[in-house]
Amino acid sequence: MSLPLPLNPALQNLPVYQPGRPIEEVARELGWPAANILKLASNENPLGPSPAALAAMRQVLKNLHLYPDGNAFYLKQKLARKLGVEPANLILGNGSNEIIEFVGHALMQPGAEVVVSQYCFAVYPIVTHLFGAKLISVPARHYGHDLPAMLKAITPNTRVMFAANPNNPTGTLAPREAVVRLVNEIPDDVLLVMDEAYLDFLEKPVDLLPVIRAGEKPNLLLLRTFSKIFGLAGLRLGYGIGPTELIAALEKVRQPFNINSIAQAGALAALDDPEHLDRTRANNTLGLDHLQNAFRRLALEFVPSHANFVLVRVRDGQRVFEEMQKLGVITRPMGGYQLPEWIRITVGTPEENTRCLAALKKALDSTR
Repeated sequence: MSLPLPLNPALQNLPVYQPGRPIEEVARELGWPAANILKLASNENPLGPSPAALAAMRQVLKNLHLYPDGNAFYLKQKLARKLGVEPANLILGNGSNEIIEFVGHALMQPGAEVVVSQYCFAVYPIVTHLFGAKLISVPARHYGHDLPAMLKAITPNTRVMFAANPNNPTGTLAPREAVVRLVNEIPDDVLLVMDEAYLDFLEKPVDLLPVIRAGEKPNLLLLRTFSKIFGLAGLRLGYGIGPTELIAALEKVRQPFNINSIAQAGALAALDDPEHLDRTRANNTLGLDHLQNAFRRLALEFVPSHANFVLVRVRDGQRVFEEMQKLGVITRPMGGYQLPEWIRITVGTPEENTRCLAALKKALDSTR
């Protein structure tokens, strides 16, 4: 039966985000215990959350009958001190995805243009189409952003540009000089959203915080998250850093109480545990080497990664994904990103990486 309601016409051809498959779903299909399933599909931290964060979250459970602090005062204060900015430079979201949606509410409308790179994070096009704006996708260069070409793609109708650095799903890193040029040359009436979800995995990232502190660019928004290196993906907590006038505008479209009490407590404690981040970085460095060296031995093309995952070419990504899943290892097929010959593999623990590679070899043998 067709739905008689007059739905928003933007929904008709709106793509649906396909997340990595959950462990429980695959366990049910295979008839296995969930503990036997290995998920390396969603770029999660294999070490889990900080023990300090877990303890802090348990402490707030007795107060869940109360609404959370709607402005997350203490979390903003601590984040501001850590980053060297003012609390008014910060906005919190239910994942950084929600902040991308705030940008849509504030700046996107029919006739507006949004510039992205080929192989960009899937949520950018989804939000663009949702608000009826026009997506301008600039061809990638070596699977990464061609930032000079993205600058040239700007027209008088451009309102937003999204650039993830490092990029998801390719793991590529834009050259430092190209990032600096982009920040300096993008027109003031175009919002540049630099998505830095994987920034903490870099040894020497481009530091754009001084630009925010100095108030030099009224149109720069940095996105960061507690989902990746902090290991708190289940809390759905991200944040934006930008000029106070922009943040104030985005706050107008933020829903009340969008950051729950458990998330606030966990993030506060996680910020006080730098050792957990150090352990995660060390594990990630070893894991990237392990996976990428194995791909070389298997004569598999891969994109050298600067994040906590690797994109590897396996000829038939969907079939290899399915064969690995039968062995209890969940990866991410890349057909939805116009990369049907590829899968994306998250870096796990040493034991998980070894199991993943064994499953990959078996899957490749079965698909040849």
